[in-house]
Amino acid sequence: MDMKCSWKFLTSICIISFLIGSSSDYESVCLVDAREDTEKHYVTLQVDVSNSTQRPIPETLFGIFFEEINHAGAGGLWAELVSNKGFEAGGQTSILPWTIIGDESSISVATDRSSCFERNKIALRMEVRCNSKGCPSQGVGVYNPGYWGMNIEEGKKYKVTLYVRSTGDINVSVSLTSSNGSLTLASEKILALASEVLNWTKKEVVLEANGTDDGARLQLTTTKNGLIWFDQVSAMPMETYKGHGFRNDLFQMMVGLKPRFIRFPGGCFVEGLWLSNAFRWKETVGAWEERPGHYGDVWKYWTDDGLGYFEFLQLAEDLGAAPIWVFNSGISHNDHVETARIMPFVQEALDGIEFARGEANSKWGSVRAAMGHPKPFDLKYVAVGNEDCWKEYPYYKGNYLEFYNAIRKAYPDIKIISNCDGSSQPLDQPADYYDFHVYESAKVLFSMSHKFDKTSRDGPKAFVSEYATRVQTDANRGNLQAALAEAGFLLGLEKNSDVVGMVSYAPLFLNINDRRWIPDAIVFNSSHLYGTPSYWVQQFFTESSGATLLRSTPQGDSSYVEASAISFKTNGSDYIQIKAVNFGNITVELKVKMTGLDSSNTKVSATKKKVLTSANVMDENSFSNPEMIVPQESLLVMPEGNLTFVLPPYSFSSFELLKVGGGRMLSGDESKSDPSFSLPSPLTSPPSQPPSFPPSLSVQEET
Repeated sequence: MDMKCSWKFLTSICIISFLIGSSSDYESVCLVDAREDTEKHYVTLQVDVSNSTQRPIPETLFGIFFEEINHAGAGGLWAELVSNKGFEAGGQTSILPWTIIGDESSISVATDRSSCFERNKIALRMEVRCNSKGCPSQGVGVYNPGYWGMNIEEGKKYKVTLYVRSTGDINVSVSLTSSNGSLTLASEKILALASEVLNWTKKEVVLEANGTDDGARLQLTTTKNGLIWFDQVSAMPMETYKGHGFRNDLFQMMVGLKPRFIRFPGGCFVEGLWLSNAFRWKETVGAWEERPGHYGDVWKYWTDDGLGYFEFLQLAEDLGAAPIWVFNSGISHNDHVETARIMPFVQEALDGIEFARGEANSKWGSVRAAMGHPKPFDLKYVAVGNEDCWKEYPYYKGNYLEFYNAIRKAYPDIKIISNCDGSSQPLDQPADYYDFHVYESAKVLFSMSHKFDKTSRDGPKAFVSEYATRVQTDANRGNLQAALAEAGFLLGLEKNSDVVGMVSYAPLFLNINDRRWIPDAIVFNSSHLYGTPSYWVQQFFTESSGATLLRSTPQGDSSYVEASAISFKTNGSDYIQIKAVNFGNITVELKVKMTGLDSSNTKVSATKKKVLTSANVMDENSFSNPEMIVPQESLLVMPEGNLTFVLPPYSFSSFELLKVGGGRMLSGDESKSDPSFSLPSPLTSPPSQPPSFPPSLSVQEET
């Protein structure tokens, strides 16, 4: 019987059934009929909710990883508007992005080593020599465009701090202007006698904007001849998260993921191409003016390190997330320290832990206290290096043991993370966690949902601290296809959360003006942002950490479907959540059959669904269409006992089921005879042809 004849036949049955009053049969038959217009596959998910098969999910399972890459911090999360505020980035050969206002006849600018700050000696020397007719009315000087334009908003205030000295009286205009300087958005003057600025003097002004421009710049100008030196010029919005310096909108995007931990500050940023350019925490704490900054030679840009070790710890505290500090193991991409000489690095790590956890009267704890945080931070996790357990780094294992032994002795409660992979074979070194990174094509990553199925349940747990779909033809700049592959992978990690302790995507942030790595979770410029589909996939797992995993078993052709089941409590109610990804181009009907519930007393009813999908699997979000692919939430109104759900082609869905009544969980033996809550089997057989996968994909089991 072809589809057309079948449709006519079923329509006749529906009409006859209605006429004879068999309304319940009519509804059931017509439900199937209405879905026969498109081919469909059928998958059953057996979910056992009995106590004997439940397993707690770690409280810290899902978190975030912040690396200084793509200008994620400098020009991103860290709200500082001035780029190269200390004039150190170019040595003494360049002041970029600072630019001269005026011509060579009226002003000359150079750098010298006259700063009052010992760790960053370079300052800007500006000589104004206007002719007898005087300087132009708008003055001469320098401007800074920030990181591809400063976002200045009408009615908001900005605090400008700078250090100045001069051989004469000064009259300096501090202004926020449009990108070409033609429109002044805010301006204040700094006036001082020569005696007041003979030595380096700190000056502060607050500018309130009378207009809006997301490509604005900061100007320092004067109409007075003479010599003036500037150093450490900062402009910060007065509105940052809790006044802690974090850009509000980017911070809220992190909050939206409800991260249980934050790993920082890298990544390769920790290692450097050379050790001389590695992140060293001691150079990033204390007064911001005293921080020398450094060139991140892996990602090819300078950072003033305003976002330093202290700020990362503060960020974790503000997020309510456990900090995971990654420190250098004595290894960069090109040079390394032999184990016999590693102890200075070990001591630096111990000092860093004392800075975070030490009492306010300890050597390094007192530095933290002086920065405004006398109470210790809750640092309980450290990672020794990043991606250092390779054959080309022969000293890592020896170095690691020196770190491990020293930290375990001084801080026995701290969990220590090794770079060596323990997913396929046991580690040959002690560790609490081992780091696991994976960047793969969509088809490979989706198939890796079973990566940890056969991993030993003994020994340290996996910390999957970096994962993503990363093949340009698959992911491009962050599309639906990449996100669905990641969703399948994450469902596998959730189901293996007895051996996988923590998971985070990478990278988190991308400033659109500096694409060092794609795709990313959150894309932004000076004024706007959007989440890629990969960001929204992570939001599906915000209830997972600390929840209870329920045993779930798929039946039917599920090679392109991954699903999981958890239970959790919120606002005093008990919920069961079913998550399922359909990685094929065909609709899937997912029938959930539950065992382990005492059906006479306890009822389960569907309440809410959330779906992430789009018309084309290669679709992406963008600044012009930032919500092209975002989760669509809706209430579920279904007959009691109906736990059959539709998974659209190329989609990720979650279904929340409310558990009500005073019933108890059944034991494993009792649950075998427990009736399921599901619709009757479909009237038609599943289609014989397998679904097609996204372009050029064919999912295979991992070997």
